[in-house]
Amino acid sequence: MIDMVKRRDVAKATMARFQHQPFKLGKNDCVRMAAYVLRKRGYRPQLGKAGTYTTLLGAKRALKRAGFNTIADALDALGLERIAPAAARPCDIIMVPGEGPLDGALHIAVGNGRTLGYHEDIDGADILQPVEFIAAWRT
Repeated sequence: MIDMVKRRDVAKATMARFQHQPFKLGKNDCVRMAAYVLRKRGYRPQLGKAGTYTTLLGAKRALKRAGFNTIADALDALGLERIAPAAARPCDIIMVPGEGPLDGALHIAVGNGRTLGYHEDIDGADILQPVEFIAAWRT
């Protein structure tokens, strides 16, 4: 029960930080949002060591500099347990299909099948209900 309260609190803090924030690579994007959740949940994501980026190609290069081919590889390297997306709890990370050279986009589960994420049809991060999933990780 205590973990669910912590998860709720981290999900609310993530919404307060990212919801309605315009998408800006390297500052307000899905990887930065996932890293925020991971830090709040006690993990130490290492993607920051790869440097900054302002384009999707730059993000892909930063991922390579960090030693990973995909975002999924980076999450797996943290030792996060892969779960079925339908089993996601608040603060779990969900990967959905995305545009560009990356292997997908990351969303944060907020409950009831909804996620906080960026989408090309909205100005900033918002609550979404994805219908297609690639993978999910327990935080």
